[in-house]
Amino acid sequence: MVLIGQVNVRFRFIKVLKSGHKVEVVDGEEMEAIRKDFHGYTTNLIRLTPGRWLVHDRYKNLANELYDFKWRSSDVVVMTYPKCGTTWTQEIVWTMRNNPDLDNPEGATTLLDRVPFIDGDMNIPDDIPADSPFLAMSQGFRKLCPDADPKDGFSLQLSKVLPDPRTIKTHLPFSLLHPSLLDTVKVVYVVRKPKAVAVSYHHHSRLFSVVGFQGPLEKFVKYFTEGNLVYGPYWVHVKEAWEQREHPNLHLVFYEDLKADIMGELRRLDTFLGTHLTDTQLAKVAEHTSFNQMKARSKEYDSFAIPEVIQSEGGFFRRGQSSDWQNKFTPELEAYMDAWVNEKFDFGIQFK
Repeated sequence: MVLIGQVNVRFRFIKVLKSGHKVEVVDGEEMEAIRKDFHGYTTNLIRLTPGRWLVHDRYKNLANELYDFKWRSSDVVVMTYPKCGTTWTQEIVWTMRNNPDLDNPEGATTLLDRVPFIDGDMNIPDDIPADSPFLAMSQGFRKLCPDADPKDGFSLQLSKVLPDPRTIKTHLPFSLLHPSLLDTVKVVYVVRKPKAVAVSYHHHSRLFSVVGFQGPLEKFVKYFTEGNLVYGPYWVHVKEAWEQREHPNLHLVFYEDLKADIMGELRRLDTFLGTHLTDTQLAKVAEHTSFNQMKARSKEYDSFAIPEVIQSEGGFFRRGQSSDWQNKFTPELEAYMDAWVNEKFDFGIQFK
């Protein structure tokens, strides 16, 4: 550290990833301010430029391996910003491809085993114990990776050895993955109305102690609109997908359309995936992946949640609605976000 005038300047090593992004550590007063609101953040965050992507520090140790991941032509990637309906969509895609008649015993495995969250390892602490309940949720990891150390990337290692046809989930934007991705695999990208994303992400961030957000929705929305939430900024994430919307291997779907016309959207998805399902099979998929059924099947997620938040607001599967934000936003907050959407999403997208 040196003094320039009366200002302390800290020189930090800037690492360049294979994606071409520079890594800058978020520390000092900025990180201290973030930790006052996000009590679960025990390590620093990092920013990746260009894009100003905000991710956990552990990402820099996984970034190049994620970038060089060996995708197969039979893979389907479900890509979204957090809380845009990822879990619902991944279950739809997996069921359509692997269990349309609901008779595949693999359908009884956990969501983590069926559809690995390939970049989710950055959200898991390095010191996670081998007997952690989180790791115990996955029978597939121990079965398919018997000699592997989960600290080397639990989901990443599982993704590598999962048999075809693989469905893999990511919250990473296109620019952090290899540019050949869309020419190799099919990608289902889900977009959701920003106000609904903010409300759902706020609940999620309060629900889990590893995030531990302490604060009102208004303050969280400020983080959201400034691109200062993990995996943000949202508008850049969506813009990168929107610019690729004509690519034959990209299927862009709005969360609100899935809620309004599930059978119509399943038919569109069936055409894209080439699964050739009958209306009877699609109806089974729709029922199997309904909010109530998924909530009943996935109670394990709530075992890691804060009980007081579950009691007051609900668990991992909270409402399953597309317009709950209307019950949370004040007129002032709605006006603020309307102005922000008009400014940032000026590239042609129209939210439903």
